[in-house]
Amino acid sequence: MAWDFETDAEYQAKLDWADTFVRDEVEPLDHIWEHQQFVPLDGARRKAIDPLKDQVRKQGLWATHLGPELGGQGYGALELALLNEILGRSSWAPIVFGCQAPDTGNAEIIAHYGTEAQKERYLQPLLNGELFSTYSMTEPQAGADPAQFTTRAVKDGDHWIIDGWKYFSSNARTASFLIVMAVTNPDVSVYKGMSMFLVPADTPGIDIVRNVGLYGEAMNDGTHALIHYDGVRVPEEAMLGGEGQAFAVAQTRLGGGRIHHAMRTIGLAQKALDMMCERALSRETSGSRLADKQFVQGYIADSYAQLAQFRLFVLHTAWKIDKYNDYKKVRKDIATAKVIMPTVLHDIAWRAMQVHGALGVTNELPLFQMIHGAAVMGLADGPTEVHKTTVAKQVLRDYKPNDDLWPSEWIPKKQEAAKAKFAEYLELEVGNL
Repeated sequence: MAWDFETDAEYQAKLDWADTFVRDEVEPLDHIWEHQQFVPLDGARRKAIDPLKDQVRKQGLWATHLGPELGGQGYGALELALLNEILGRSSWAPIVFGCQAPDTGNAEIIAHYGTEAQKERYLQPLLNGELFSTYSMTEPQAGADPAQFTTRAVKDGDHWIIDGWKYFSSNARTASFLIVMAVTNPDVSVYKGMSMFLVPADTPGIDIVRNVGLYGEAMNDGTHALIHYDGVRVPEEAMLGGEGQAFAVAQTRLGGGRIHHAMRTIGLAQKALDMMCERALSRETSGSRLADKQFVQGYIADSYAQLAQFRLFVLHTAWKIDKYNDYKKVRKDIATAKVIMPTVLHDIAWRAMQVHGALGVTNELPLFQMIHGAAVMGLADGPTEVHKTTVAKQVLRDYKPNDDLWPSEWIPKKQEAAKAKFAEYLELEVGNL
C-alpha cells in the first residue's frame, strides 16, 4: 500500500528554489509591467525577463506541463500542482516558467492533434515562449453552449471560409495565431459537426471589434476580444484534428486547463490567507490585537480549513490524472475542483479584505482584484452551474434506484433482517432467561 504526503528531496529542492525565485525575482514584475504579460517581449522587458526564463530552464522547470518529447520535463500533474501553487501568487510567474494559460492548453492540443507542419509553425515557437495564442470558441449569443454556435466554415475548393462572431477570445490583440471553433456540418449533431482551425492573426477578414476589459479596466482596452470573422479564408491544412473533431480536441484542452487554474488558485488563496494573518498580528483595536479577536480567529480558522481541503482535493485529482493518463476518467473530480475553486478564493480574499478594513477595498492591495478574479473563475472554461450538473450526473452513475416501497436504509426492515440473521443467538438468549 502506497500512501505518502511527502515530496521527494530532489523535487522539493526545486520547489524551494522556485518559491524564493518567484518572491524575489518574479513578483516585482507584477508591479512595473502590470497587464503586459501577453505583450510580446521587446526592449527593456526582454532584457529583464529573458534571463529569468534562462534560470528556469537551467533548473529544469520550464514548461513542466509537457512531456520531454515536447521540451518539458514530464513531471506529471501532481508535481505540476505543487509548482503551480507557487506560480499562482504572481501574474508574471506562468510566463516566466513557460506554462501560462491559454497557451498551455493550446500547445497541448496542437501536440496531440497537429500535423508535423502545424507543430513546426505553431507549437515550437509557442513552447519557446516567443509568441502567444488565442482560443476562439465562445460566441456572444451562446455563451458556453456550443449547441448555439453559429460561426460557420464552408468549404471552397481547397480552402475553408470562416464567417461569424466570437466573444471573450482572450489575448487576441497580441496573439500570433488563433484556434477557431466553427460549424462545418450543420446537418449532424453539434458533437460531430464542428471543426477547429489554426488561423494566423494577420489573415484578412479578422476584425477585432472591441477589446473587452474586466471591471476597473478602461473601455476597449482589455484583453478579451469580440471578433468578427468576415470571410476569413484558410487552406485545408489549417484544420486541426480533422473535420468534425472539435469536441474531442476541446475536451483534451479544457480538462487540463481547468485543473491548472485550480492549482494556481491554491497559491493565490494562500497569499490572501498570509496577508490576513500578517494583518491580524500587526494591528490593534479596542485594547488588543486583531489576532486576539474571536471574530478574526474565526476568519483565520475557516480560511485555513477551506484552503487545506481544497488543496488536498486538487492534489488528489492531479494524482488521478497521473494514474489514469485520461482526463475522461477524472472528469468528475476536475469538474468538482472547478466548482469549488471560485468559492474558496472569494471567501478567503473577502475575509482578508475585512481584516484589512478600508485599505482592503482600495487598489493599493490586491484583495479586491482576487475577489473579482474569483468571479471570473466561476465563468472561465464553463460556468460553475454547468460543472455542478456534470458532477451530479457523474456521481449518480455509481448508484442504482431502489425498487422497494421503502428506502434501503429503512430501519424497520433493517431490524427484521438483523433479527433473522442472529435468530439462533436471540433464541439462546431468551432460553437463558
